[in-house]
Amino acid sequence: MVVLVGVNLLVRPLRIRIDMTDDQQYSLSEPTKKLVGSLDEPLEVTVLLEGKMNASFLNLRDAAVHMADEMRVHGKVKTILPKQAEVEELAKRLKLTPVVIHERAKDGQTVQTRLYPYAVLRYGEKTRVVPLLVNERGRSGEENVNRSIEQLEFAFAEAVSAMKRTETPKIAFLEGHGELAEENVLDVEQQLANYFQVDRGSLTGEDGQLDGYRAVVIADPQRAFSEADKYVLDQYVMRGGRLLWALNGVRFSDDFLVAEGKTPVIAQDLKVQDMLFRYGVRVEPALVQDMQCLPIPVDVSEDPATPNFQPLPWTFAPLLLSSEASPVTTKLGQVSATFCSPVSAVGDEEAIQREVLLATSSHSALTATPAQVDLSDLNPDASRFVHRFIPVAVLMEGVFPSLFAHQMLPEGVSSTIAKRAESEPTRQIVIGAGSVIRNEWQQGQPLPCGFDRYTQMQFANRDFIVNSVLYLTDDEGLIPLRQKSVALRLLNDQNARENRLMIQLLTTLLPLLLLGLVAAVYIPIRKHKFSYTT
Repeated sequence: MVVLVGVNLLVRPLRIRIDMTDDQQYSLSEPTKKLVGSLDEPLEVTVLLEGKMNASFLNLRDAAVHMADEMRVHGKVKTILPKQAEVEELAKRLKLTPVVIHERAKDGQTVQTRLYPYAVLRYGEKTRVVPLLVNERGRSGEENVNRSIEQLEFAFAEAVSAMKRTETPKIAFLEGHGELAEENVLDVEQQLANYFQVDRGSLTGEDGQLDGYRAVVIADPQRAFSEADKYVLDQYVMRGGRLLWALNGVRFSDDFLVAEGKTPVIAQDLKVQDMLFRYGVRVEPALVQDMQCLPIPVDVSEDPATPNFQPLPWTFAPLLLSSEASPVTTKLGQVSATFCSPVSAVGDEEAIQREVLLATSSHSALTATPAQVDLSDLNPDASRFVHRFIPVAVLMEGVFPSLFAHQMLPEGVSSTIAKRAESEPTRQIVIGAGSVIRNEWQQGQPLPCGFDRYTQMQFANRDFIVNSVLYLTDDEGLIPLRQKSVALRLLNDQNARENRLMIQLLTTLLPLLLLGLVAAVYIPIRKHKFSYTT
């Protein structure tokens, strides 16, 4: 006993912890350990999830507390667990919205509980509220709680990283080429404003004018880029800049489609294909069609006086699949889009790694340009849909060659910086659909990016764009934490109710029976071993 106590006292300062779970649920990743270990001041983590709650929320609360305790092992972290009255007061001061849980009690009555699934992090003079609950439509309560537990480390680490920054990083939305107006990307900009200072502006031909920005977003341009603009963008990439391209390979008219019920579709030449080709991708001048698509309301009545609108599939509005292999898109739902162009890989640059982020389903078709899209043609030939998983968004990482490596300085460029022929290791994302980033308006208010007014369904467009920008600017390696997976292990509620008495008897009496059996065998053996003849 003395030796055992001594060993415990000796190893206690070493903080040795072994996670024996299959999914490493109780372990922090190396980027998080490094981040927490670099804290200059104490970090306070206040978990507000308190009160009477079901088993799922108890698991979420325990996971949040354990996450804070794990962080305390590696840095200056203090965990605070306030009482219910303190939670209510703090939530009121921070204007936090409670989550109302409706559950059925044993007597059949509905019980309503107000919970605050938040953690409040304070570092120095900075405070940040971290939502603990991920509430996604279409998932059960248990699935949402499990998803929340999976995202805890990323949520905590991202909040700590944001509070540690002495300056707010900047990103820019490019203007000057007919890109989407601010009101049409307002939802995404507001989300990105939680992480960055978001600016907008046009290129002036001055080399280096983008160097202060962590990333530049090019949202659905409609006019061609000049050689001077391309040079500024190219050299920004060469110096380690990150670009998010959302552009179409075809030109069409939404207004003409609404007014006439049809629109011509032709190839769109933005004069950047040579640039993208040099970087390793090509936005094809074609249209994607997919059997997995959004419906549109169509009047099927033969009498104009009595319209009869019915939902019919609109194959030019595919619901894109997201890759589970990339931290940008892991565990994302479908992404909606209209009039998409395929994005294909070109060249065999070994220095550039390419990964598909969004693709069509296994029943897709391609329409070459020039073509005409007609709203009356809503019964496509199924035999054409033979293509599988056509890429629509591609991530590129590595060392990119410059388009201007062997060219003279374009006219209109002002530069005092030496031209680079090869980039520093950097990243780009190319999306073959400008509609992915666009938000609509209704009654004077912007709708969430990815919200379909007809079906009233919210798709993952907003999360996809925000994740893309976060990944492009992530130098700490925190985004891969989103891929953490925790196995969902649920009880069979029906079986538990039907066999409640048997389960109670087994869990109560079986241990006693086993103990009695061991005693019945062990005691006679012990008596025989130590018996003696007088």
